[in-house]
Amino acid sequence: MHDIVPSDMPCWHFLETNLRQVMARYGFEEIRTPVVEKSTLFERAIGDSTDVVEKEMYSFEDKGGERLSLRPEGTAAVVRAAIQNGLLYAAPLRLWYCGPMFRRERPQRGRTRQFHQVGVEAFGATGPDIDAEVIALGESLWRSLGLGDLRLEINSLGTVQERLEFRNDLRSYLESRKDALDEDSLRRLDRNPLRILDSKNPVVQEALSDSPNLADYLGQESRDHFTKLLNFLDELGVGYVVNPRLVRGLDYYSHAVFEWISEDLGAQGTICAGGRYDGLVEMQGGKPWPAVGFAMGLERIVELLRQAHEFEAQPPHVYLVLAGSETSGPGLLLAERLREELPALRLVSNVGGGSFKAQFRRADRSGARVALVLGEDEISSGTATVKFLREDVPQKTVPMDSVGDLLLKVVQS
Repeated sequence: MHDIVPSDMPCWHFLETNLRQVMARYGFEEIRTPVVEKSTLFERAIGDSTDVVEKEMYSFEDKGGERLSLRPEGTAAVVRAAIQNGLLYAAPLRLWYCGPMFRRERPQRGRTRQFHQVGVEAFGATGPDIDAEVIALGESLWRSLGLGDLRLEINSLGTVQERLEFRNDLRSYLESRKDALDEDSLRRLDRNPLRILDSKNPVVQEALSDSPNLADYLGQESRDHFTKLLNFLDELGVGYVVNPRLVRGLDYYSHAVFEWISEDLGAQGTICAGGRYDGLVEMQGGKPWPAVGFAMGLERIVELLRQAHEFEAQPPHVYLVLAGSETSGPGLLLAERLREELPALRLVSNVGGGSFKAQFRRADRSGARVALVLGEDEISSGTATVKFLREDVPQKTVPMDSVGDLLLKVVQS
């Protein structure tokens, strides 16, 4: 778990600002849920055979004897909140969320045990048009962030019954090839064999070369849904690769699933993933309700943004130097007046005293473009002295009433 220090924030602010703008353009409304939920919420929704529930959740028993968990993902909590607050009946409902998630997994580049996730969830529409719109939203976000070198992979998992038939046949196939499976694959074989399909082990992939193909198990309705979705994406000009081995690690997905992948993050290249989860609302105690969405890990996107852009902290426009023992009070009043007059002004006021020379060293270290000097002589004459720190411009002494006009030009330049 890592701190996000001030020098990191310009990149995070850039990402968060673009996220909010894109969500608003597509009519998605923000929802916020607690970071702690009942453990059964995730066990039921995600699946107790998944790596997340088996190995990665931070769970504990509270003083009342109830089992609670730090949320490992956002969708289950959003569904719970939508049901409890009666939001689903305003369908189609478009929600998005942002916040910290927690998984006890091996930390690596772009992946930490506390990580930040943004997700979108659209409820109440059964057709592939909403799937296409959710994918288009993702594409719009990448464009706004200047991330163009991403690959969209897509597949169809079909219905729950179709996937169950495929899973049984896949398990039988793999049972006859146990010698080629690694420890992780053997552990998944009985409870979650679909996850073996996305193994990164080349020996396991070789064993899968003649495995059953999920597409062969899809009924006509599932095939039509997927074909229409691909047609929509073609019309929108969205490039994609159909990956027949793409699966999701959570049990609640059905029909279309998709991932955006970067080649610039090493082995863990997926930065955003999602799909349709029509059965999750019913699993959480609601009525059968269609839904589709995706989630992205912000730390990974921040890694890509740092490779694509230069981000610099915004230094203050002005450092207020206070010369003399009786200038602190008038200096505070002047600083507040200027901040009120110029909402875009970034002004740092010297605090804690210090010699004239020491204050100018602080002003220079702050990166401020201008030092605004208020001494006892200036207070007596109703003026202030403006010294330009980054430009070869003579210092100026201006009437106090004109300081705002001069600093406005600094802000705008």
